[in-house]
Amino acid sequence: MEAHSSVITRALVRILTPLVRILLRHGFSCGAFEEILRRVYVDVADREFGMQGRKQSVSRIAVITGLNRKEVKRLRDQPLIEKSRLDERYNRAARVISGWLENPAFQDAKGDPDCLPLEGDRSFSALVKRFSGDMPPRAVADELMRVGAMELTPHEEYRLTARGYVPGRGMAEELQVLGTDTRDLIETIDHNLSGAPDGARFQRKVMYDNVPVKHVAGFRKLSARLGQNLLEQLNSWLSERDRDSNPKVEGHGRARIGIGIYAIEEIHEPEGKDKSGSENKDTGP
Repeated sequence: MEAHSSVITRALVRILTPLVRILLRHGFSCGAFEEILRRVYVDVADREFGMQGRKQSVSRIAVITGLNRKEVKRLRDQPLIEKSRLDERYNRAARVISGWLENPAFQDAKGDPDCLPLEGDRSFSALVKRFSGDMPPRAVADELMRVGAMELTPHEEYRLTARGYVPGRGMAEELQVLGTDTRDLIETIDHNLSGAPDGARFQRKVMYDNVPVKHVAGFRKLSARLGQNLLEQLNSWLSERDRDSNPKVEGHGRARIGIGIYAIEEIHEPEGKDKSGSENKDTGP
């Protein structure tokens, strides 16, 4: 059986290759990455790998991380890396859009999201209050308009123009999504690797690697349509059980649950070339 270290090494190369590509594209040096990696090693070892009933020590952290005691002490004394509030803003904006899509109180006679004035009983402010708690309606409106999910009509009403919230207008926010979404996937993989089989989280994918390039665009449209439909159904179920969206929900404790869908697309040979590199004219349907 192959050693775990070899398997982990290959997995790391696969994970780090696209990540390093992003870092290099944005001028992030290897030294800066190494410093952050050391800090995360120490932080995780400190928080999650202690011995029950005993305070975690510098010496133990040094042993399990491979860093020397002086380096561990230096890193522990560093201030915490500031946590992003992207999750909170993302969830609140997404809930507003979902409520607009799902709740009959904010739909027209056909069941589509209706145009809403800013104020009033049946308004954008009422929508925000119901599905986003105490967020200022104008702040939510500015955010949804900024990302192109909503527009202002000539009659001074808000019209929904997208079926989801994608914070893709600013480079900084796109990079924050990199951390948020990648973390969620790796957390699920870690849970499934270390937890009991009967408590495994859903983790599936479908992928074929010898598909003619002409089918890429068709699959892109099909997967986007089916994926969006699934997300809207799950969103409806979750919004009924989320205390921020539905204050009448009963129960104790607090959990963050959801599901993510992403596309896989990698062109190995351009259209017009077969696997040997020679010209290949496809005359099929």
